[in-house]
Amino acid sequence: QWEFQVGPTAGTRVSDDLWLARYLLHRLSEEFGLAVSFHPKLIPGASGACGGHVNISTASMREEGGIRHIKAAIPRLERTHTQFLSLCDAHGGADNQARLIGFFCTASGNFTYGVENRDACVRIPRQVALDKKGFLEDRRPASNFDPYLVT
Repeated sequence: QWEFQVGPTAGTRVSDDLWLARYLLHRLSEEFGLAVSFHPKLIPGASGACGGHVNISTASMREEGGIRHIKAAIPRLERTHTQFLSLCDAHGGADNQARLIGFFCTASGNFTYGVENRDACVRIPRQVALDKKGFLEDRRPASNFDPYLVT
């Protein structure tokens, strides 16, 4: 399993950057005779899974007292949780359901959030909570998500 990060980038440009990064990964894998899969649950059962976590911030979230704006965003994410899950993988949410088991650092199908909780749908990093500004991490998307739909 390999993790790579794209960004920070504003708006839909991050989606362009992720597609390009995925393309380059495929091309490099060809050079070394490797296969690449973005499937979120390659091994069925009680095992880890692959997410496509998305860090989100606005200018107001990054300013002093930004934690207020971060906490205000969480109920908005919760309101559309069920609909959002269907966007979180290439097969209308079916792939993602297999990985959303609530442990092995994955969220459950029920909306949860917390500070430094890697089993939550939305995580506020510890340093963000201490600084009272920064970003939140949406841990719901699967590794094979379409970035244009998710962002």
